Amino acid sequence: MTIDLDPTTTPATAALAPVRTAVKRTVLMCKPDYFTVVYRINPWMDPAIPTDTSLAVAQWQTLYDTYVGLGFDVHLIDPIDGLPDMVYAANGGFVIDNIAYGAAFTYPERQPEGPAYMDWFRANGFDVRVPVEINEGEGDFLLVGDVILAGTGFRSASNSHEEVSAIYGRPVITLNLVNPSFYHLDTAIAVLDDTNIAYLPSAFDEPSLAVLRERYPDAIIVTEEDAAILGLNSYSDGYNVVIAARAKDFEGQLRERGYNPIGVDLSELLLGGGGVKCCTLELRR
Repeated sequence: MTIDLDPTTTPATAALAPVRTAVKRTVLMCKPDYFTVVYRINPWMDPAIPTDTSLAVAQWQTLYDTYVGLGFDVHLIDPIDGLPDMVYAANGGFVIDNIAYGAAFTYPERQPEGPAYMDWFRANGFDVRVPVEINEGEGDFLLVGDVILAGTGFRSASNSHEEVSAIYGRPVITLNLVNPSFYHLDTAIAVLDDTNIAYLPSAFDEPSLAVLRERYPDAIIVTEEDAAILGLNSYSDGYNVVIAARAKDFEGQLRERGYNPIGVDLSELLLGGGGVKCCTLELRR
């Protein structure tokens, strides 16, 4: 496999980087036809700042086209008028082995999204498990190999971690988020493949950091600057990593490790507190 080099990557550096393998992904997305910011449920949102729905749609389309170009199987759920955050499909559930664990949102503004996504899962042949506990789907549940990293602190309740463990029969590792700007786990950790992650240390409490350091001693540590534009809110197929276009340090770190970063601009959707991964729910059959 050819590794694309940027001008800062030397042949010697590239020779030391592992060869990464792309794995075809199947994902669910939602076009932001009704995107706007009319309420505030995270630090990124400010109803006083105008939003451009047509620009949001155009930027989202670039992400969609990028996934299609990478050979992904991309499914779409119809957007619903009055649910502007439905574009952030990752929060709609968590899917492993054809089992779809539904979402139960913290804030009333997003609560109707849970049933809408569960209806889509049912219509498309998934075994739907209706949640008892508050959880916001793949925003707070990340699969790394056979282990589920599970976030809590702002949105998903910690007892949802027990629920997801019982449903999937996999080990679940609880990580406590402490920075309100990184209110979902997928804003503070990027899963690169079955064994590698990148993360922002300041997003976690000390016990969680100890776990991350022990389990992932070779993890990429991103800069505060890249994290502040949701650079970690990225999506990888094991080789290609779609990231925020402005996350330049993270881009270089990925290249040094043998990954192929692909930058996209989702600046309009950032006004709602979401990026690449927020718009992407992986469907694991």
